[in-house]
Amino acid sequence: MKVLGYLLQKEFIQIFRDKSILAMMFVMPTVQLILIPLAMNFDVKNIDIVMVDNDHSSLSQQLISKIGASGYFRYVHAEPSYKKALSHIENGNADLAMEIPAGFERNLVREGIQKLSLSVDGINGTKAALGAAYLNAVIAGFNKTLSLNITGITQQTAAQPVIDITFSNWYNPLGEYKYYIVPGVLVLLLTLIGGFISALNIVKEQELGTIEQINVTPVKKWEFIVGKMVPFWVIGMIVFTLGLIVSWVVYGILPGGNIEVLYSFAAIYLIALLGFGLLISTYSDNQLQAMFIAYFFMLIFMLMSGLFTSVESMPAWARMIANLTPITHFIKVVRMIVLKGSGFADIRTEFIYMILFAVVLNGWAIWNYKKTN
Repeated sequence: MKVLGYLLQKEFIQIFRDKSILAMMFVMPTVQLILIPLAMNFDVKNIDIVMVDNDHSSLSQQLISKIGASGYFRYVHAEPSYKKALSHIENGNADLAMEIPAGFERNLVREGIQKLSLSVDGINGTKAALGAAYLNAVIAGFNKTLSLNITGITQQTAAQPVIDITFSNWYNPLGEYKYYIVPGVLVLLLTLIGGFISALNIVKEQELGTIEQINVTPVKKWEFIVGKMVPFWVIGMIVFTLGLIVSWVVYGILPGGNIEVLYSFAAIYLIALLGFGLLISTYSDNQLQAMFIAYFFMLIFMLMSGLFTSVESMPAWARMIANLTPITHFIKVVRMIVLKGSGFADIRTEFIYMILFAVVLNGWAIWNYKKTN
């Protein structure tokens, strides 16, 4: 343990001597956690819409007013024909074009039914689908307020029962996207910082030539790997703490569950992550090579972690790969503890997975490290 203490002292001196690394590890993730969730807001608003009102009736004006008052749509222009409205979509100036046909009010009053024409720009599939869904919801709400339909429903109530569905959002009552994305971004930044820095650590010693001096000493391989890992583990826990503080101060997000369980899982995760970075470092001959290998794996981790898309919606082979990455389990656990208030019993399986990741990755790094050139 005395040898390990000297190694830790050496590593801390090297880390705090390089001011750029300190700025990278503390300032960069803090600033990114403040900015990235603001840009990664997947709530679709300000949908540009072009209206074609061929009826110019009181009901058509009520419908147009209700669409504008919903808060999701922004009127680009009112055109006299569908062809001119479509040109706005073709030029990229509008996302939707809706045409109200002539005789809209007359057909509603006489026949109780009227079709509307809706054209959607499908280049941005997410915005198009949500925009069309929002517009359908607004039209459905307008349809319910029509006195004609209200009278019809009242007359049919005795003969045909009506099912009324109400729902509530648990853990995120207002459906704000920040509560979903901020915990995931925090895990992602911690992964990028810990993974890249630890992956460059051993090869940096090789390029400087100092590792040859260590190799001729009686330092054991496990002492060398642990000595490399512990300083970055401490820094990682500090970065994680700063991230939780930023989440609270900037976004008002506080963990709903046990903070001790959250830190315990984060501690095991960092051991697994740093072991993976040191494993990459033992296979690399220089820092450039280590950086490219780390970037390759980090990109896979990021895209298949469940941060952007649900893991359950992936194909079977993709789900298998996602479950073999530590970040997938950590994002899931952080969201469960922070948003749902889950306890240790709820994350016991994920905790066991993370311990296995930590043992395998660090054991592999110790086994692969060679004390000879």
